Amino acid sequence: MTVTRDLQQIEDANASGRPPVVFVHGLWLLPSSWDRWADLFTEAGYAPVVPGWPDDPATVEEANAHPEVFARKSVGQVADHFCNLVGKLDRKPAVIGHSFGGLITQITAGRGLSAVSVAIDPAPFRGVLPLPISALRVASVVLGNPANYHRAVPLTYEQFRYGFANAVTEGEARELYATYAVPASGEPLFQAAVAHLNPWTEVKVDTGNPARGPLLIISGEQDHTVPWAIANASYKQQQDNPGVTEIVEIPGRGHSLTIDSGWRQVAETALAFVRRYH
Repeated sequence: MTVTRDLQQIEDANASGRPPVVFVHGLWLLPSSWDRWADLFTEAGYAPVVPGWPDDPATVEEANAHPEVFARKSVGQVADHFCNLVGKLDRKPAVIGHSFGGLITQITAGRGLSAVSVAIDPAPFRGVLPLPISALRVASVVLGNPANYHRAVPLTYEQFRYGFANAVTEGEARELYATYAVPASGEPLFQAAVAHLNPWTEVKVDTGNPARGPLLIISGEQDHTVPWAIANASYKQQQDNPGVTEIVEIPGRGHSLTIDSGWRQVAETALAFVRRYH
């Protein structure tokens, strides 16, 4: 069902004649986390495409009832899935991704498939070395048990509060958890944890490709999962690309910055950058 829905979105985007924009979600979220962004970009004249990862359920309720569908999804598998979908568009799209979706966004750009890219609190790739304590604490939810490599791992509310919703009120944090949180594949976190030790890792980005196009990295100032040190190290890895490379920090925001009550500020920052180049 997910594949059929994704292909229909691509067909609709191609038929619209509008410039396409593809949204890529990260771990512990579903495509529905982008619904308000898709509406905003539609109003701005774009054709949004919001694909799922392979086997994503349609709803949060279905996802939490069948967590096993998230297991055994590697970075390479997900990247190839998105790149294949992007390749079916008649025009190179803008690609916007959050967290591990931000990593997939940079992989896609590094393959020369994007017109312009925005990576929001992006997960690190090979060569991005800082590992702040807060990021370790978040990753330990999965990495603390080697068996999680092949499992789907849910977050407790307390883990979600620390990793995603630390910069919002308690009431909003609980609402976000109930509305958006789903289990996630453990494999990408294990892959990212050892990427700098593995020359054959799937967690790598071709930062030098001159066809990469313009790239904006957005960092939430209070993000525990992908703190500034990681986002800025990704920016520095990308800086030598001949394309435009920019980074901006959004004050007072945590990892939930794409879904919480301040989402519009982040979305408009992304939209302004996309408009300059697409």
